[in-house]
Amino acid sequence: MPHTVDLLAYIGGFYLFCVVTETLWNIICGLKAHVIPRLRDVPTDLVEKYGTWAVVTGSTDGIGKAYAKELAKRGLNIVLISRSVEKLNKVANEITTIYQVKTKIIVADFSQGQEIYQMIAEELKDIPIGILVNNVGKQYAYPMYLSEVPEKELWDIININVGATTAMTRFVLPQMVDRRKGAIVNVSSSAEFQPLPLMTVYAASKVFMKSFTDALRIEYQSRGITIQNVSPLFVNTKMNAFSHRLQESTLFVPDAETYAQNAINTLGEVSHTTGYWSHGVQNFGMMLSPMWMRMYVGGMLNQVFRQDYLKNCKLKDIPAL
Repeated sequence: MPHTVDLLAYIGGFYLFCVVTETLWNIICGLKAHVIPRLRDVPTDLVEKYGTWAVVTGSTDGIGKAYAKELAKRGLNIVLISRSVEKLNKVANEITTIYQVKTKIIVADFSQGQEIYQMIAEELKDIPIGILVNNVGKQYAYPMYLSEVPEKELWDIININVGATTAMTRFVLPQMVDRRKGAIVNVSSSAEFQPLPLMTVYAASKVFMKSFTDALRIEYQSRGITIQNVSPLFVNTKMNAFSHRLQESTLFVPDAETYAQNAINTLGEVSHTTGYWSHGVQNFGMMLSPMWMRMYVGGMLNQVFRQDYLKNCKLKDIPAL
């Protein structure tokens, strides 16, 4: 019996050591990501470190557009990929005028799946890509039960969130390996941290992105390539327009421009980040609770957001999607 007690004590002590160590490591990573860049006199030279061109998918709205503008501000030429030629031209003209860098637009609808990638490859074949931002993504129009989600919307989520990240990453890796430098930024979501009722398939697609990114980093860690997973919490963008609560910029719900500026500062500093300091604080607190609790709270929040959307539709006398 004494031996059993000793063994349990050792196991308990080791578990406590692991928890404390991981907690301290997360704090160090948070400080490294969000404090150290602010202490530098000049930001990291991304052109020197990674290359002259950046490709940003889903770059005409929200986080993608903000990423493109911030990278252009840092001196990179920008390839914008999205499905609306009018929006692409508008963003490209804005970037060229303000930041005096080169731009290129590629019109592509990532929901179409495999058939679009040969065209994208042809458009990009002569461009030395230093940074790829896999930002394009799709979530539910509003929180829904799985049986309510239109079948096309489910396939769009899979083709865009899973397919686009995989295909675009595979395309840029060979040239980055040849140059032994480059960065791939996969914009995921805090939905990856637990199953998420009423956003079931969307959250599952973000779990894929995290797993994909983490494994890829090990594969290419000796090739000089930075591979980063970015997991924002709520950001004030059109993607979250289903609730008025998420359409007002606050300390914990930043606008896309504020978010992108902070997220880009973490590139090369940490391999996985929420991208924004207050999101990091929120996530730190969240991860102290068990997964079942995070899943339950996430489901409750989505019920609130669902009611916000349905109430707004009723007030405007329009049918829910």
